[in-house]
Amino acid sequence: MCGIVAYIGQREAYPIVLKGLKRLEYRGYDSAGVAIINDGLKIYKKKDKVAALEEYASSKDMRSHIAIGHTRWATHGEPCDRNAHPHKSGDGKLAMVHNGIIENYVQLKQELESKGHVFESDTDTEVLLHFIEEIKKSNNSTLEEALRIALKRVVGAYVIVLIDEDNPDTLIAARKGSPLVIGVGKGEHFLASDASPIVEYTKEVVYVNDYEIAIIKADELILKNISNERQTPYIQKLDIDLAAIEKGGYDHFMLKEIFEQPQTIHDSLRGRLDAPKGTLTLGGIREHMDLLKNAKRIIIVACGTSWHAGLVAEYMIEELCRIPVEVEYASEFRYRNPVIGQGDVIIAVSQSGETADTLVAIESAKQKGAIILGVCNVVGSSIARMSDAGAYTHAGPEIGVASTKAFTAQLTVLALIGLKVAMERGSISGQRFQHLLNEMDQVSKKVAIALKLNDHVKEIAEKYKDARDFLYLGRGYNFPVALEGALKLKEISYIHAEGYPAAEMKHGPIALVDENLPVVIVATKDSFYEKVVSNIQEIKARKGKVIAVVTEGDTTIPPMVDDVIVVPAADELVAPIISVIPLQLLAYHIGVSKGYDVDKPRNLAKSVTVE
Repeated sequence: MCGIVAYIGQREAYPIVLKGLKRLEYRGYDSAGVAIINDGLKIYKKKDKVAALEEYASSKDMRSHIAIGHTRWATHGEPCDRNAHPHKSGDGKLAMVHNGIIENYVQLKQELESKGHVFESDTDTEVLLHFIEEIKKSNNSTLEEALRIALKRVVGAYVIVLIDEDNPDTLIAARKGSPLVIGVGKGEHFLASDASPIVEYTKEVVYVNDYEIAIIKADELILKNISNERQTPYIQKLDIDLAAIEKGGYDHFMLKEIFEQPQTIHDSLRGRLDAPKGTLTLGGIREHMDLLKNAKRIIIVACGTSWHAGLVAEYMIEELCRIPVEVEYASEFRYRNPVIGQGDVIIAVSQSGETADTLVAIESAKQKGAIILGVCNVVGSSIARMSDAGAYTHAGPEIGVASTKAFTAQLTVLALIGLKVAMERGSISGQRFQHLLNEMDQVSKKVAIALKLNDHVKEIAEKYKDARDFLYLGRGYNFPVALEGALKLKEISYIHAEGYPAAEMKHGPIALVDENLPVVIVATKDSFYEKVVSNIQEIKARKGKVIAVVTEGDTTIPPMVDDVIVVPAADELVAPIISVIPLQLLAYHIGVSKGYDVDKPRNLAKSVTVE
């Protein structure tokens, strides 16, 4: 949550920070602000999206070679001008931006108020800044020393960046739990929550680790740990291009990313799958294959859309590998004192690789002796670095808040892991293995065919856009697809939608069915097909409106339903990668038809770095 950008160097800082904030709006867009040093410390901030800040600052003198900026997803305090970041210290000489949550801010605030501090906002961030200021003054210490002392007392997660009116040539940053990337240029440095604001200016970056403090000048980067020991910055090369974070002619990032899926799936397979040769190579898990194939159980931890990918993977891995699989919400897993032991494998699934709940969950599991396998999209992310092994999804930057291409890339990589482990265990026949390799080899082409349904799905969306509720149903592999379809509709159109196993409909949800309720049924040809046909008849008997996703060549279901969406045939293990495509398009077109900003749905943010 929240996006942070900062710059120090010879260029004008504000235009760089402003452009960076626009690229990070997917992380939060309740308010935005910047702080510069120009004849003193100046702060400009406004409620609403970055465009509101841009308009407000258009008449100001924004000249400066140092700046920090922030786009907010509200945690403490409602979205408004006074709660927007940056916040300033009591003496007005320090400004700070923050991504994260300070859990013990109430106690700190009470202590500070007893010492005469007065607060202008409702945020935990302002409390932390006043705490740093208090330490700096009472100890007569430098800002760096005060920050180090303060962070030893702080409970929670944070990335913070500070500027000091009395030291206008220095930025100070610190990280614990939330992401921070530093771009290294010639005589300049760029700071951001991810690489998207940086890639235009430099491909050389440093990923700051937990409990590290960075002291940054235009021509110098010093990293220290919280014990004041110097660390050697590890400079990496970015592997993304500027074009990947632009809309490329599409109306929305979400639509662009939906249509990128044939390529992103291909990229997730490239270098790993060679169907003609019958080989599957996963270098990221090779060294731990003995542990994987002999695992007593596998636990998949994830949140949101990634959790739905984990549910599909549960079906895949149990069928292929005959290993028990549990799928856990990371937010619940970490708090319920789960039983974890030696030989357990934890698969952490996350688009950003920075999901706070997932990070804490795997950290706890690792301490108990579990092997951690990471499946994420962002190279250098926290989950990738914390994992013992893993595989990147290669989906590229996903800017739309509602995940689309990351989901299908996760399904692709999880299927490859299941197939590889199954072959190593001998739990799958050579014939079945080759068949599924062939199916995976064709999946990107079938997704491309499914995308040709866009205009047809748009017509269906127009027909049902005013519905108040939706029900999504599926069986087997298609049950998680139904959950994902319902989630997308909720996120993008703000229509209440529920996903259910089709067989569970008669245990409650069927009471909702009437002539006004659209029911989306994922009814592709699989082991449960005849049962799903019966479920459709049950809905039609109660005058429900049925939208069915069916396999090409199906002559049974189309005459029974109100609207039909035909997708290419595929093995049921692979089918979810294809059948989810029209559900993504349906959510997108309903959201657009209702006039909503589908890239930035209300109350949401892309990378959930708070618990």
